[in-house]
Parts: sequence; C-alpha cells; structure tokens
Amino acid sequence: MDGREFKDGMFGHFARVGAALGHGKRVELIDVLAQGERSVEDLAREVSASVGNTSRHLQVLAGVGLVARRVEGSARIYRLADPAVLRAYQALVAVAEARIADVAALASAFFGAVDGARAVSLAELREAMAADDQLTLIDVRPEREFASGHVPGAVNVPLAHLAERLSGLPRDAPIVAYCRGPYCVMAAAAVHQLRAAGFPAARLQVGYPDWLTASGAAPAADRTRRN
Repeated sequence: MDGREFKDGMFGHFARVGAALGHGKRVELIDVLAQGERSVEDLAREVSASVGNTSRHLQVLAGVGLVARRVEGSARIYRLADPAVLRAYQALVAVAEARIADVAALASAFFGAVDGARAVSLAELREAMAADDQLTLIDVRPEREFASGHVPGAVNVPLAHLAERLSGLPRDAPIVAYCRGPYCVMAAAAVHQLRAAGFPAARLQVGYPDWLTASGAAPAADRTRRN
C-alpha cells in the first residue's frame, strides 16, 4: 500500500461518518439519544417518523459506530456509542451556526414568536446560581430524561404537567427553563406558558447535554454500563 492508497482509504472512512449524518432525521436521532437510551418506537415518536424509517436511519448510524443497541425482550434499545459522538454532533451544530445564516434567522423567527424573551446564557445561569439568587431552574423534559441526568439544582417540571404545577412555582423570583438543547422547543413552550400566567420566566440558551460538555462531565449515555 502506498501513501495515496492509505490517504484515500482513511479519508473515505471519514466521509462515511459525514454521509451517515447527511440526513436531518439522523441528526435529530443523535440529538434525542444525547438525553439517554431509547427504543426504536420511542425514537420514531420523537422524530415524527415511521418505525420502519427510523429503524433504517438507526442502522445507517450503527453502521459507522455512532450508535449502539441492546435487546430487551422484543425491544431494540439504542444509545450513543461513545461520548465523542455527542461532541461531534455539537461541533456540527456549531459550524452550521457559524457558517449558515439561515440557522440564526430560523431560530430567531421561531423563538421570537414562541417565547419572546431573551434567552439566558450558561455563564449567566452559573453566575446567578453562584450568587445564591432566588432563581428557580426547571427541567421541562420528560421524567425519564431527567432521571438519566440533569443540571444540579434543577427541578423536573415536564412540559406536559406544567399547567398543573404552576401553583407550586414562585411568582416573585425568576424562573429559567431548559430542555434538550438550544433548538429544543419544549423550553420555549414552557416559557410562553409561564409568561402568559404572569411568571418572570426565560429560556436557557442550551440544554442538558451542552451543560454536560461545558462541565466536563460524561454524557448520560456513557455513565451506565449496558449489556
């Protein structure tokens, strides 16, 4: 094997990873799996796709080692194969944010219409929490995602149950809501509902996986050894 053959082989394998991520649904599957493992059926519901199509997308991702699976009875349970997969996904998002103007425009139009509030940065959140401000941090993801891991000090108030939990939230202190990531819509919906009810609420710019990466902690998908 000469140098040219070696380079063609290596860059060809690198391109396989890029090709596996070359579909919006597959990228979204990575985003969902960053919250913890899921069955094929759960993933299909999350990304609004058929079970058959979701299974095929997962097979493509598994083919290049981005996701792994285990079998539990008749269910196929998927997870991110390695913490590096989350970091690669976050890098992909960062490049798109920096180089594709439509990303910022689309996000501004959506979030401006849904919650209408300036998002809180992770640095601002940390500063407020360190200063012992009377701030309530709520995680609006489903209970199973919160149980898999969450930002320390956060209270789980799933979006589906927010209306019935309003009476237990303070009205005289700021509330910051977060969910899966910077483009997760649950936190924006929660802030819209909270502000409509008179609560001083804002959305955190990032989600739980971003907090994990920034804090240097291992992703939830890596902390529990599976079969």
